[in-house]
Amino acid sequence: MNKGETPRFLIFAGTVEGRTLAGELAAAGCPVTVSVATEYGEKLVEEQPGLTVHRGRMTAEEMASFMEEMKQKAGDGGGVPCQVVDATHPYAAAVSENIRTACEAVHLPCLRLLRESEQEAVTEDCVFVASAAEAADYLKNTEGNVLLTTGSKELAVFTEIPDYQARLFPRVLSTAESVLSCTKLGFEGKNLICMQGPFSEELNTAMLKQIHASWMVTKETGKSGGFGEKLSAARKAGVKVIVIGRPVKEEGYGPREIREILEERYSLKLGGQAGSVRAGKTQITLAGIGMGAYRNMTVEVVEACREADAILGASRMVEFARTLGKPVHCAYKDDELKAYIDAHPEYRKVVILLSGDIGFYSGAKKLRQRLAEADYPVRMLSGISSVVYFCGKLGTSWEDVKLLSLHGKEENIVGAVAGNHKVFALIGGKDGVNRLCRQFMEYNLSGIKLHVGERLSYPEERITSGMPEQLEGMIFDGLCVVLAENPDAGELPVTHGLPDELFLRDKVPMTKSEVRSISLSKLQLRPDSVVYDVGAGTGSVSIEMALQAAEGMVYAIEKNQTAVELIEKNKRVFRTANIQVTEGLAPEAMEDLPVPTHAFIGGSSGNLREIMECLLRKNPECRIVINTIALESIAETLDCVKSLPVTDVDIAGVSVAKSKTLGRYHMMMGQNPVYIIACKGGTADEYA
Repeated sequence: MNKGETPRFLIFAGTVEGRTLAGELAAAGCPVTVSVATEYGEKLVEEQPGLTVHRGRMTAEEMASFMEEMKQKAGDGGGVPCQVVDATHPYAAAVSENIRTACEAVHLPCLRLLRESEQEAVTEDCVFVASAAEAADYLKNTEGNVLLTTGSKELAVFTEIPDYQARLFPRVLSTAESVLSCTKLGFEGKNLICMQGPFSEELNTAMLKQIHASWMVTKETGKSGGFGEKLSAARKAGVKVIVIGRPVKEEGYGPREIREILEERYSLKLGGQAGSVRAGKTQITLAGIGMGAYRNMTVEVVEACREADAILGASRMVEFARTLGKPVHCAYKDDELKAYIDAHPEYRKVVILLSGDIGFYSGAKKLRQRLAEADYPVRMLSGISSVVYFCGKLGTSWEDVKLLSLHGKEENIVGAVAGNHKVFALIGGKDGVNRLCRQFMEYNLSGIKLHVGERLSYPEERITSGMPEQLEGMIFDGLCVVLAENPDAGELPVTHGLPDELFLRDKVPMTKSEVRSISLSKLQLRPDSVVYDVGAGTGSVSIEMALQAAEGMVYAIEKNQTAVELIEKNKRVFRTANIQVTEGLAPEAMEDLPVPTHAFIGGSSGNLREIMECLLRKNPECRIVINTIALESIAETLDCVKSLPVTDVDIAGVSVAKSKTLGRYHMMMGQNPVYIIACKGGTADEYA
């Protein structure tokens, strides 16, 4: 091709792949004529500068004449290259043959664009036939209703089936031409289904069940034609499938190969449909669809879907997208989504649909990072979050709600409900709500009220309210939401040092309130800390740490069985479900626990060095606080902090006297002096 010459294209676009290619060529500045057979096909072609539509069926001779005219328009006898692309339906064999004949007659190059097959989706349960006539012959010897998804053109052959007007339910396009041809053959009323596809698995399943189908007849229409969704729906509905195979084994190229050929042959850079934001790179939109129902989607998200070249997401997410006639791919894992986008550069605008609001416990954060690493431009569109929708349904505000997610992660919801009047949580797992109810009852929170929301926004939406003991034992969806209301929620203390008399003690030693307060100040906990309490005793320090690190976890390590039982009791008194009691002797009992960020050592049973070595091996930056009374123990501790890789060593001797009432007088009674040693993993210069 000479420099400066712009090629002209004639595309017979009976498929979405053909229409997409036409849009990309027009966007690249090439004059494109799209040939379609029907008015319906014309409506599917989006208006675009440089793109014209020819409507009407043509014979091979008429096609040749039309191509000859196109050559003359291209430059007085064909000075400018002209290219034909056959992107007709896989079953339009006669049309493809006419296109080939016409191109040979006028000496124009022709490329066949093949739709991706899904032959691998056909299972041994399917009946495979070569033609519609063969399918009709097979059905003559069967019983039961039949859903025909083969269109209206070949419907006449099925009228040879006995009692066909009662047994057969054709699904055809909702055009006057289709309806008229069907009624002439005797298909009408409830037996005639007029709808525009593609159809989701859920809609196919519902339709098969509605007509009490025993059979479904379909063509192998490929991924874009919803073939996989038909087969999976049939399996769910218990329906047998008759598959009409593609009429001939065609030679041609897939969408990606066609683009590469055209780019190389005509020195083009196909940058996608008109309106692409960034030429040469697929633009990706991460869109939150809200609860899932169309009426809850934002206008901005709907518009993004209408403008998209392809729409991706989990099967439930893309149900609405199928009605738009766009290429749809079901996937939800980051790697799967990226792999599909990488493999389909022809889609320049891709929308990935995600549930709820992409900023509320969504996978959008990691997905965006994954795509950004591959240099894909990404924009984010928020949806309506489940907490906003659910609180609206309950008629309550949500600005004072504590937000949690128990879907695939652990959270201290007991502590959250104990300290907040309203807590919202995403729940995962079939027994999720029941486990929650049992946990609330175990920690004496049976007086709270729970609201459980299932299948929000859908017709089968259900909201159930009640006390934990009322809801425990009921069956709920594996994925739902819960709002817990606790009118008696108590404010958690902002400082440590709970009164000693609040703890159950028996005869087990306990770190006193003032010493706990100083020790925990030295420990410098964070809300999400993972803490070991070595030699936990009654659990008073564990309780205080669990209240301070409400989003973290405390591992109470204790060898004395009586003390272990006391810790479990105190856990329930203070509603600190984020304490895990480990019975055993440290450091052996610590080996299989998660990596600590902090550790408190109240008792070491002579194993202090081994305990500290274990902590520093698990986390070289672990912060440690040690309490000791005996002089021998303080000597052992000093030896450890001098020889082990720790820094920021801080030693305090604490003497506490508490008043005791004797008649009209208050006498101060001294307690044993305690040494509090704090340090942090790491090597300081003086210990190097």
